[in-house]
Formats: sequence, structure tokens, C-alpha cells
Amino acid sequence: MSDGSFDHSTEPARERRRFPDISSRAYEHPADRSALVALRKLTGFDTVFKALSGLLPERSLRLLYLSDSVRVSEQQFPHLHAMLADACAVLDVPALPPMYVTQDPQPNAMCIGLDEPIIVVTTGLVELLDEEEMRAVVGHETGHALSGHAVYRTILLFLTNMALKVAWIPLGNLAVMAIVTALREWFRKSELSADRAGLLAGQDLQASMRGLMKMAGGNHLHQMNVEAFLAQAEEYERGGDLRDSVLKIMNVLPRSHPFATVRAAELKKWAESRDFQRIMDGHYPRRSEDKDTSVTDSFKESASHYAESVKASKDPLMGFVRDVAGGVGDLGGKLFGRGQQGNRDQRD
Repeated sequence: MSDGSFDHSTEPARERRRFPDISSRAYEHPADRSALVALRKLTGFDTVFKALSGLLPERSLRLLYLSDSVRVSEQQFPHLHAMLADACAVLDVPALPPMYVTQDPQPNAMCIGLDEPIIVVTTGLVELLDEEEMRAVVGHETGHALSGHAVYRTILLFLTNMALKVAWIPLGNLAVMAIVTALREWFRKSELSADRAGLLAGQDLQASMRGLMKMAGGNHLHQMNVEAFLAQAEEYERGGDLRDSVLKIMNVLPRSHPFATVRAAELKKWAESRDFQRIMDGHYPRRSEDKDTSVTDSFKESASHYAESVKASKDPLMGFVRDVAGGVGDLGGKLFGRGQQGNRDQRD
């Protein structure tokens, strides 16, 4: 709707376009791929990854959900089972990942596991979202599974817990936190990829937006407006001075997910892009072609994305980077929020 309001009725089940043999490269955000490359190059990560792959209690994890959560099936939460089957059909995932509903009032969902991905959604999320919003979330988690994100997400959960236990060890915690910080940076970017997968699975941008709004403001859609919500993202990006840019970085570092307004703006931008339309028209990378994919080409694409992001960004820090690159800029003035007028006032 042009005024940004929502139709609150639940859509009936409908036919969705399917994407046979689609590769996760079709929807993966360039920042996701580049962050993963940087993560893998982090000193000590390979050693930790190999060690943890053999030590993580995956059997225990599976038994825990099997014994203390509800496994989604045709008999239990059948509407979620139908959504999972639908998402797997749309994204051409050959086998349905095991899916569980766990008692937790906090709205959340995750895809974890080493040998086989497991999708877990909380009761808080199931109660918060309507059918089409939930379909986007199930597609989001299916996208994580198709991209192979579950392994790194599991290691992140384990290391986050470990960091708390070894906090008293002077250098031990420092080493763990370096990897945790890198993993969080990657995972935040991977969420942007999974949001795109959720849109491909649900094929309803409004529902995806509603879900993100509810994650930010709760089940009060009659009090919210999508255009105003997106305007918050615009204000967040362009507002303040360099000090605010630093605070943004500090605020996001401990988080595993990007901020909801930022996710909404990123997803809307992609939904309006030529790349998205090409996928919907049936032109997309295929899994059968993944073996021929050049790592160098992927890196170049990520580098190009970052260059364009810096060029188009309205964030004060990115503006400063552009000025420095162009040989222009007053560091003191930008750092303390003084424009040319402020400098003239000082001279006067």
C-alpha cells in the first residue's frame, strides 16, 4: 500500500515460483561472502574449527531438542511443517531439515548443527508472527541451511559460552573473543543473505517487512507504519557525526544480528534490484555450476560491493573516508561535528 499501512488479513496458501537447482550464491549478500573469507583467514581459526568439529556435543544437542522440545511434523505444528516443505520445494532443498519448536517467550529462530542442520523456532516467535510472516522466517532458516551457515553458527554459540567460562584466564579469553568477534561479524552479514532467501521462499515483501517490524516493536502493527520504519533506517545511516559512527560500531559489535531497521532497508533495496528480478525470471546461479565458481571472482564481487557501499553511504564515517580518498576533509571539523560555518565562527 502506498501509505505504508498493512493488510492484516492472513493470505491463503498460494502457489510460489520455484527455483530448481538454485545455488546459495544467487541470494548471498556480497558482504556475507567476504566476511566468511576474512573469518577463514583469521589466525588460529582453522585450528579451532578442526578441534571444535570433533569436540562439539552434536549428539547431545540433537537429543536435547528431541527430549525437551516439540519436533515439527504432519502431526505436530502441521502448519509449520507445511511451510518448511514449501520453502524446501521453492529453494530445491532435497531433504527437509529437522525442525523443533522450543518453549521460550523470546522471539527467535536459528539453524544449527555440524553434520546436519537443525532449525529451531521459539514459541515466542510462533505466537508473534502470522502465517506469511512465519513463512518468510522458515525460508530464512532454510536459506541458512542451504548456504551451510549452520556449522559456523554452532561454533559461535559454543565459543560464546566458552568465552564466559574462560574469562578469568588472561590470554585465553582474548584469543577466544577474537574469533567470536570475527564470527559475529560474519553472522550479521549472513543474516542479510538469509533475509533474501526468506523473501524468495515467501515471495511476499510486505510479510517480510511486517516480521522485521514485529521483531523490533512487538505485535502492534496497527501502531506501526512501514514507510516510517524505513525512514528510521535512513535517519540511522545518515545522522550525526563521526562520533555517532563510532558509537554505531560499538553498539553492533556484541550483537549476532543486524538492527531490524537496517535489515528491512537492505531487503527492500534488494527486492527492487535487477538481481532479484532476474532470479524471479529464472536466471540465477545453479548448484551444478558451483564447482566451476572462481573464488577470485567472488572476492572481486565483494570488493566491488564494498566500494559501491562506501560511495553510496550517507554515514558520516564513510563520507570522511571518501573525503580522505579524494584528498579533501577537515578531520577536526568532521570529528567534532563542525561544518564550514562552525569554522568561520571560530575565525570570527
